[in-house]
Amino acid sequence: MAGFQMPSRPLHLCLQDFSADMNAKSIVFVNRFFYPDHSATAQIVSDLAFVLARQNYSVKVLTTQGLYHSADASLATHEICGGVEILRVYRPRFGREGLYGRALDYFLMYLVFSKALFSVARRGDIVIAKTDPPLLSVALLPVVLIRGAKLINWLQDLYPEVAVAFGMRTLAPISPFLGFMRGLSLKKALRNVVIGSRMESFVVRLGVPAEQVSVIPNWCTQEEIRPLDQDEHPLRREWGLGGKFVVAYSGNLGRAHETATLLDAAERLKEEEGLIFLFIGGGALSAPLRAEVDRRGLGALFMFEPYQPSDRLRFTLTLPDVFWVSLRPEMEGLIVPSKFYGNCAAGRATIFVGDPEGEIGRLVEEHDCGLSVSVGDSVRLAEAILRLKNDRPRLEAMGRNARRASDETLSRTASLDAWERLVAAEIGRPGAAPQDGASRK
Repeated sequence: MAGFQMPSRPLHLCLQDFSADMNAKSIVFVNRFFYPDHSATAQIVSDLAFVLARQNYSVKVLTTQGLYHSADASLATHEICGGVEILRVYRPRFGREGLYGRALDYFLMYLVFSKALFSVARRGDIVIAKTDPPLLSVALLPVVLIRGAKLINWLQDLYPEVAVAFGMRTLAPISPFLGFMRGLSLKKALRNVVIGSRMESFVVRLGVPAEQVSVIPNWCTQEEIRPLDQDEHPLRREWGLGGKFVVAYSGNLGRAHETATLLDAAERLKEEEGLIFLFIGGGALSAPLRAEVDRRGLGALFMFEPYQPSDRLRFTLTLPDVFWVSLRPEMEGLIVPSKFYGNCAAGRATIFVGDPEGEIGRLVEEHDCGLSVSVGDSVRLAEAILRLKNDRPRLEAMGRNARRASDETLSRTASLDAWERLVAAEIGRPGAAPQDGASRK
């Protein structure tokens, strides 16, 4: 990125410099990962931070030295990149694999982020807190109130409800207290930005006034992702997928997703010629999925590839004929599978396995860009795959509808514009649009 600097100075001096400019109100992002990391939250936070910096806002970021896919990474503690001042105040050291190690990392992040924010934040600054680590707003709220700043919560998921739905029994005794504190941090915030209408409804049911909640969907860089002709696709040739009908999943396959329906459907389709299920990525359920594929003797029908470099995203997202996305129904309103937006940008239909009345199910139906199947209905899923495999004109029409939705209503530009209007109104920039409804979809 242009403007890259990496001064080798002690961290406490960087913190002093970080808060030294008293001439303008700042926007301070707090998130576990930031550029050059390529995880989902890092990418969208980085996108927004760099866009706001180009609009001549004073933009600062508190983050860690780590990278999502590299446990040994140790990025510079301080740098200026793309007009954004980045302070990396903590290095994750206990790993993401073990529950207790992760909990300790989170606890230390809360302490270090709070201390750093106390040094950085000034009266009138806007603090935009993501939900990575979970419940971050609970830790930051006291600092925001003491320093006279304004809090905007950017909710990607809702804890402790997600943890309880995952079956984390150790949190059950304290989940009411955590829920109360999380709710307080939402009610005391200037604004809570959610990424879907079902999440909006959930937050309002918690007692947060509707006027404090705005819906701004996540996005992908659809300018860099354009539909490609399958016959000339370089990755299809490289991976030996020429002439195959590819049903793919791309990204993190986590505990919020569901695989049994797909596996049961695959068993029904194991004699189908020219069909392949492609999995690109990783996640908590990736190894169990692979093991179950082997146990069921479905290895010839499945292909697994690791996470790909970011510069290959335009190829990995345009390789499949259709994408498979899933979400456990109990997670509706708590999580939105944002990979759906990348599928649409690639001009590919989506088969959604989950609640057909949920967030993604509603979007699939509204834009006629795929099909929805209830969890457990493997018969219908197998039929849906065969229907699209044997009806190329219909499949291509759904792909065109997906790209149209990406360009017109689910676009990166629309979401970033909504964020810019919200920030301009809250920070008091002259000529800003009115706050109410500024970013509602």
